Amino acid sequence: MAVVTMKSLLESGVHFGHQVKRWDPRMKKFIFAERNGIHIIDLQKTIQAIKEAYDVVRKTVASGKPVLFVGTKKQAQQAIQKEAERCEQYFVNNRWLGGMLTNFSTVRKSIERLIKLEKEDFSSFTKKEQAQLNKEKAKLDKNLCGIKGMTKLPGVIFVIDTRKEAIAVAEAQRLGIPIVAVVDTNCNPEGIDYPIPGNDDAIRSISLFTQIIANAVVEAESETGLKIIETLQDEETAASTEEAKAAEDEEEVEVDPATYVAVAEVAAAEVAAATPVAGEAAVEEPIVEEDKYYVK
Repeated sequence: MAVVTMKSLLESGVHFGHQVKRWDPRMKKFIFAERNGIHIIDLQKTIQAIKEAYDVVRKTVASGKPVLFVGTKKQAQQAIQKEAERCEQYFVNNRWLGGMLTNFSTVRKSIERLIKLEKEDFSSFTKKEQAQLNKEKAKLDKNLCGIKGMTKLPGVIFVIDTRKEAIAVAEAQRLGIPIVAVVDTNCNPEGIDYPIPGNDDAIRSISLFTQIIANAVVEAESETGLKIIETLQDEETAASTEEAKAAEDEEEVEVDPATYVAVAEVAAAEVAAATPVAGEAAVEEPIVEEDKYYVK
């Protein structure tokens, strides 16, 4: 199954770049042509870049590392939150707080404060105190709701518009976190580990890119789930095999032939003792089944 089709890219307007006068010369290798003063992006290279990014995200999630979706521009906010929640990953769609990665321990304190405020009952406070606490909680929730459950640094970050998210890109580069980013004709692709040339302004284009990355996460989680199920099935099969083997061992108990001989001798002595002497009344005795004493 294809990750994305050329038709989907064209329908979403991924090939439309910025005006020629606003281009970044370092994007030249991704530009196909110029039409009416606007650069047209080479979608063949876009498809290739999407496949590489897709594989990277899938492998990262399969290894147990989270993905962080970043997009704070208005066109991207809804798509980033929707797709990140769909694939149960983390996101930042309101504002990138400085040090969110490089000073993560301090950010975690703010997250803990938010969790504490959410659990606390304000009914015992005065109205003024309640208003202050609710205001603090709303502010923290607005900026940190998407990373509330993130306890460690992400394995990869997905960025929409590297110019607007320059701080996030710089922090990821400093920490050596791989970056998957949509780069338009006015962006600098250098320093981005997996640049995806495409339109980062149109809502449909942003939604398509975000959906593709979310699909990679879902696929990786499905593969992990299948592996767990297969492992459980293997363990159950092994356990049932061991039980069957133990039952067979109990049924087929090896007995020393000497034991059979001893038993046969005892039985013969008992039969001889029970045999009546001439002239005495014969006493009926149960017939001894000697077959079971024979050595197999």
